Amino acid sequence: MQAVEDRGGAVAAIEQGFQKSEIERSAYRIALEIDSKERTVVGLNRFALDEEEPYEPLRVDPQIEHDQRERLAALRAERDNAAVEAALEAVREAARGTDNLLYPMREALRLRATGGEVSHALRDVWGLYVPRETF
Repeated sequence: MQAVEDRGGAVAAIEQGFQKSEIERSAYRIALEIDSKERTVVGLNRFALDEEEPYEPLRVDPQIEHDQRERLAALRAERDNAAVEAALEAVREAARGTDNLLYPMREALRLRATGGEVSHALRDVWGLYVPRETF
């Protein structure tokens, strides 16, 4: 926590790539410990099976996607889309400034905006976060 504070707080530390760097450094250290067998991972570097079990990938029934698309279309047909768009614009407006996003987001969701629509509204203002490479 002190290292984050020393960098000017959580947001500044994220912008500097501090947390990402710490995660990567820790993952590398753990990988070295596993490779050297200093750290045991059952089934990977100890007590591994002599023969791999056959892998059967999960097959998702295409009907599930079809049904979800129908539910989403029904939701959009039943809700007040003008009110939803106005609420999403309020989310965008709050994101452009310093207002608390919780209230406009909650209102948009109450009006049955989807999580994806709210996320898109935020991306419209802030763009897509791409972490800096640290190696």
